[in-house]
Amino acid sequence: MRAACSYRALMQTYTIGQAARLLGVSPDTVRRWADAGRIPTSRDETGKRLIGGSDLAAYSVALAAEANEGEETAYTTARNAFPGIITAVKLGDVAAQVEIQAGPHRLVSLLTREAVEELGLAVGMEAVARVKATNVHIDRA
Repeated sequence: MRAACSYRALMQTYTIGQAARLLGVSPDTVRRWADAGRIPTSRDETGKRLIGGSDLAAYSVALAAEANEGEETAYTTARNAFPGIITAVKLGDVAAQVEIQAGPHRLVSLLTREAVEELGLAVGMEAVARVKATNVHIDRA
């Protein structure tokens, strides 16, 4: 029989550096946000600032919404959009491979050569990778 433990004891916390990596900003930026009260923090027994996992998740959603304000709405059913820059285009006789760097994420798409040519895709162009999948795997870090 498993021992009962509280939800609070299981809640993940993040250091300023970990939060910065997850949000794609510098640790100094996260410290400024925390100092301004935008992200709630607490301190551990050594005095290190920590951010609760649910607080960080909520802030990341708010940050994404803030970043998307004023952008033209894309009419698509694919909700996972990764704006970035094309870093590689490899053309075959029929198929092609396009790589996009979207912040810290490298996305690779296999598509037809015809589609690449119709869109005029080339290295250095701004592009948006949209991901729609029937299966998404999540690994615990």
